[in-house]
Amino acid sequence: MNKIDAKVEAIESLENITVVSFSSFGQALKMMSLELDKNIKIGSKVTLGVKASSISIAKNLSTELSISNQLQTTVISVNNGILLTSIKLRFEDFILESIITLESSKRLSLHEGDTVIALIKSSDLSILEVLK
Repeated sequence: MNKIDAKVEAIESLENITVVSFSSFGQALKMMSLELDKNIKIGSKVTLGVKASSISIAKNLSTELSISNQLQTTVISVNNGILLTSIKLRFEDFILESIITLESSKRLSLHEGDTVIALIKSSDLSILEVLK
């Protein structure tokens, strides 16, 4: 599980759906939740989690997307397997892993040192821990 520390900046709720806005190193992040822990308040510091298979990669992105979470990252390593590729990314102080298909990795021609955008849907982000 990938982890990113963040601060809760805003909480918007309507019926049973909540959208939480966070900041991490000046980067805005959003999470959609059906059941938000009552201990989560504006100003709370949290650790966010996202599965490696839920992080998509964009290289040379030049268009608008509906995906809220777009983190500028640097490729640390590319490990091509038979079907899948594990890509290690640096986002500020955090190391993230993305698992994509080998075909996608070859198409993107990813290399160590490349700057790419890690894309995470707001429904794929979760709060793992409330920090003190």
